[in-house]
Amino acid sequence: MPRTAAPPARTSPVAHRVADSDRRRTSASVILRSVLEHGPVARSTIARLTGLSPASVTDHCARLTGLGLIREAAVPRRSNGVGRPHVPVDLDDSRLVVGGVHVAVPYTTVSLLDLRGRVVAQRELRHRSLEPSEVLARAADGLGALLGEAPGCRALGAGVAVGGWVDRDSGTVVEHPLLGWREVPVRETLAARSGLTVHVDGHARALVNAERLFGRARGSRSLLQLFVGNVVDAAFATNDEVHHGPRSQAGAVAHLPLAGGSEPCDCGRVGCLQAELSERTLCRRAAAAGVIDGVNPMHVLAAAEAGDPVAVRLLRERARMVGRAAGLLLDVLNPERVVVTEVGVLFREDCLAALRAEVGAERADCVLPASFGHSVLAVAGGAVALDVLYRDPLGSSAGRNTVPTARS
Repeated sequence: MPRTAAPPARTSPVAHRVADSDRRRTSASVILRSVLEHGPVARSTIARLTGLSPASVTDHCARLTGLGLIREAAVPRRSNGVGRPHVPVDLDDSRLVVGGVHVAVPYTTVSLLDLRGRVVAQRELRHRSLEPSEVLARAADGLGALLGEAPGCRALGAGVAVGGWVDRDSGTVVEHPLLGWREVPVRETLAARSGLTVHVDGHARALVNAERLFGRARGSRSLLQLFVGNVVDAAFATNDEVHHGPRSQAGAVAHLPLAGGSEPCDCGRVGCLQAELSERTLCRRAAAAGVIDGVNPMHVLAAAEAGDPVAVRLLRERARMVGRAAGLLLDVLNPERVVVTEVGVLFREDCLAALRAEVGAERADCVLPASFGHSVLAVAGGAVALDVLYRDPLGSSAGRNTVPTARS
């Protein structure tokens, strides 16, 4: 008896809606990124760059304009001087901002960033206590104060960047030994206090996103961020995707052994990356040599700028060891670019040269200092929220949950 061909499997209406939603989200993200990178840019050019149909680009540009994310540029441009003018679109960076919170060991940085990742305002809040509820309450109040001083701006939400083990999905700081934090519900606490939509991530991952969106390493196919502060950690991105790992544990390099290291670590070993390279170690060595009195690494930098040879030596030696750590990670991950956030490398050419010499001449050019200078911590927090926006502009809080300033 002849077999009857099985009817084709039907896709459920729900699956169709999910697929359509995913396509719309992806298309909107690609278009907004194109406007960020190329704007002011004609819709026809966006279609050519992205491979989307002109009709789709026009539809999405209308949606993004309605959300306040893009606008038509003031002056139309004509093609070859004749015919209908091509009205380009550009980011509307005049009204919408995101809040940023970066929690460091000695202080919290609160900031406002525009849609191009530029710092509109920032403030440092020295810790009175490391109790999480107090730190986060002061951060929320600090953001509120900045918004109150920014007439006409509207907040899309806030991003929080913290060192240690940070679970992005739950918005929790799982463990930060230097702060003494364990299982702190940062997203929940800050959102309740501020009234903002809050996103949380580790600071190295936050800075990878900042670099790929707004920094000198934009367009790199693979990118490594090495953050060297009181906390030492790393983050790795390929094709715009940051690797998080199970419960966001990727990038924990604090206890990797560093050849030539001599600093004892709390884990019982000697020469772990964080013990050797921490700003606490730098400041303790500088204080022992009579260079500074305190624990502020910027004072070591200031002493070097004033010509103190010991301060110069300490910064160069640290940069050389950071170069050794960067070389180790280059060997393992082989990224196209490495971005280093470290105080000497950020502000001194001799420290950058020392780092690159340790990495080796054949790979030196792929190592860059962070793009944001003195604003790097202010950018880190806001970049967490901006990454969410650029990945899903239609699902973000744009136009839905914006929080107006006190004066708007």
